[in-house]
Amino acid sequence: MPEETIYARALRESLAAGRMSRDDAVLVVAGGPYDAATLREAGFSNVVISNLDTRMRADAFAPYGWSLQDAEALSHPDGAFDHVLVHAGLHHCRSPHRALCEMMRVARRGVLVVESRDSLLMRLAVRLGLTAEHELEAVIGNGGDMGGVANTGVPNFVYRWTEREVRKTVESFDPARPARLAFLYGLRLPLARLDAHHAPWKGAALRLAAGMALGLGRLFPRQGNLFAFHVDRTAPLHPWIREAPDGPRLDPEIVRIGRAA
Repeated sequence: MPEETIYARALRESLAAGRMSRDDAVLVVAGGPYDAATLREAGFSNVVISNLDTRMRADAFAPYGWSLQDAEALSHPDGAFDHVLVHAGLHHCRSPHRALCEMMRVARRGVLVVESRDSLLMRLAVRLGLTAEHELEAVIGNGGDMGGVANTGVPNFVYRWTEREVRKTVESFDPARPARLAFLYGLRLPLARLDAHHAPWKGAALRLAAGMALGLGRLFPRQGNLFAFHVDRTAPLHPWIREAPDGPRLDPEIVRIGRAA
């Protein structure tokens, strides 16, 4: 039986924790067939897959919907979906932070992200050649025409996140409420990249290093190359914030006391 992916595990744990429901309205950004298959396996029924790839047909993901969307400038209104998801897509954006903020804007209940994590082990892997800072393979696999940054033929820089970066981005976008986050960690070895090395001795050496990295990743899960994080958009407001007809704002009582002082 194949090992459960971090994507499938993140969905399963979000369902078990009550953060998500299978009938939630879900938008996937930078999505594709893998997202559709994973969400179908998890039992989700109300899903729209979106991407910048103009080759996609409207019926490509039936019974799920399809929408041509730029993750950094979604055309949907605020709170249009219960949840917005992305799997290994933010690092294809010119501004991953902007895309994450757009996801939060469109999500009523939450955002689920699976991305590459920045860590000491990952920096070592880059130096050893186990992984790369620029994703050439994605563009090569698309004939050199697309698959890179913003789906162009330019290989994207692989932006890797830390928990602190996630928290700062979330708090900056929505300072009316504390960031309520859940993290999940994983490790995936880049075996295809290792097999691409033509020199047998180099491939063998890299596979040995990859095995060591796997052992370290199991001992220290946060040093893995992948993590998932869920952003709860229903977190309560800060105690100094009150809901107003036009949205959250500073508590009028605090404003009154401040003026009196």
